[in-house]
Amino acid sequence: MIHIAKKSLGQNFLKSEPALRMMCEAGDVQNTDVIVEIGPGKGALTSKLLEQGGKVIAIEKDRELVAHLKERFEIEIKNKKLEIIDGDCLEFDPTNYKIKKYKLIANIPYNITGAIIKRFLSEVSSPNTMVILVQKEVAERIVARDNKESILSLSVKAYGTPKYMMKVGKRFFSPSPKVDSAIVSITNISKNNFKEKESELNFFKIIKTAFAHKRKVLRKNLEDVVSKEDIADIFTELNINPNTRAEDLSFNTFLAISKHL
Repeated sequence: MIHIAKKSLGQNFLKSEPALRMMCEAGDVQNTDVIVEIGPGKGALTSKLLEQGGKVIAIEKDRELVAHLKERFEIEIKNKKLEIIDGDCLEFDPTNYKIKKYKLIANIPYNITGAIIKRFLSEVSSPNTMVILVQKEVAERIVARDNKESILSLSVKAYGTPKYMMKVGKRFFSPSPKVDSAIVSITNISKNNFKEKESELNFFKIIKTAFAHKRKVLRKNLEDVVSKEDIADIFTELNINPNTRAEDLSFNTFLAISKHL
């Protein structure tokens, strides 16, 4: 199929067999799994997932590619192994498709990476595992590879366990993007850290405040929402150095801070 990639949809088609295999391995794809794939494109990953998974639900926004996928996988669609949704992944709600348990495995559009992560970890019924191919720099931030936390890494760790799986060079895509990519898995996904919506909202309020001014130490940033006295008490109780910066604190410490406030 000849298809001109649409920049507006962030289309960069993966053509690395090792990377495709790794995405299936990282997702521990079994023949009983329901797998949601975002942006299947020409179907390279879709094909691998169909070989190993139980059912694939592929969400594609490009109608030219939807037509191609329906032709390429006509038999799998007839056998109900594959369902193609012509639409926007950010509007997808698993509960509308009676999906109770699923995995999300996808080479996602880089221009909406953050929105996809937020939606599928916190806004809709979450997958139990996510395997996503993202920009390498974003992958490194998600896992805090330099041991420096960020709003992104803490936001992911609030719901699951991220792991850097594999670098994928830019030459393994068509068209080739300007930067390298990497595969990240997020396992053990749940909302168990938050017993109610209020505690979830409070956690995110705290981390956003903590990183609001990068040059300031953590306690100075927190003074925007908490009194100096309360901050001093919390830092003493949790044994936090008064000169600590937000990026140096672990997820568990931030969670403890949010529960104290």
